[in-house]
Amino acid sequence: QVQLVESGGGLVQAGGSLRLSCAASGSIFSINDMGWYRQAPGKQRELVATITSGSTNYAESVKGRFTISRDNAKNTVFLQMNSLKPEDTAVYYCEAVVLLQFPRILRNYWGQGTQVTVSS
Repeated sequence: QVQLVESGGGLVQAGGSLRLSCAASGSIFSINDMGWYRQAPGKQRELVATITSGSTNYAESVKGRFTISRDNAKNTVFLQMNSLKPEDTAVYYCEAVVLLQFPRILRNYWGQGTQVTVSS
């Protein structure tokens, strides 16, 4: 019913920048929270940043370096990543909490993930 498509991952040197995008489409009435999570090899998936209508939340490890934003008209969330470090290497996943058109219920959806690799 709802699809999340991520883009913008890739290979970058330490200190560089990348911008991730995640576009939601389908049977959407509205979107509550949107966020980015990441999973490095051998580790659990962890929160990177979330955004609601009025506030943002960041993991301590990315504060001051990453910025989450959203375009509500396009159902899209962005993650601007600056001053990247090798420890930021992971698969990055987008998540959205969606109020469906029909039935009018809340469900959360995940994107397929995009690889971010930071070389030292």
